[in-house]
Amino acid sequence: MVYPIVKFGDPVLEREAEEVTEFDTPDLHKFLDDMFESMYAHKGVGLAAPQIGISRKIAVIDVSNGEKPEDKVVLINPMIVKVDGKQEGEEGCLSIPGFREQVKRGRNVTIRARNVRGEVFEQTAEDLLARAFLHETDHLYGKLYITHISALKRDLMKRKIKKLQRAGDWS
Repeated sequence: MVYPIVKFGDPVLEREAEEVTEFDTPDLHKFLDDMFESMYAHKGVGLAAPQIGISRKIAVIDVSNGEKPEDKVVLINPMIVKVDGKQEGEEGCLSIPGFREQVKRGRNVTIRARNVRGEVFEQTAEDLLARAFLHETDHLYGKLYITHISALKRDLMKRKIKKLQRAGDWS
């Protein structure tokens, strides 16, 4: 099932999501399959549950865009453990369609999370996958990538979005 994407302005995107406490259930497996299907359908490389209106600390990532099944990552209740180095690159978000900005992030990131069975694991990534870890984890704590850009750029973006909302082009 492909879920619609929740857009900037919806309160679910601006609050911390709820911890997952039940693992390895048929419902969780189905939900993760639906999240990957939704992410691919909307042409994303990552998707957090709040982006589909569900306040749970779950994110899926695939920087290969479905080309390499072994690149699929499921993060449940993730926490950033370590960030090293710096990178700057263009970033966008399925919840803020049509907008992209240069964002500074860590180059090397270690994340601790649970898998679908509830087992704790750590994974270290660099470059695009590191950026995806940080971006999707931010979503689970009520932060959007625009918190990492200048106040001026953020205000301009918010004004453009309000104009789109008034025109009925942002729903």
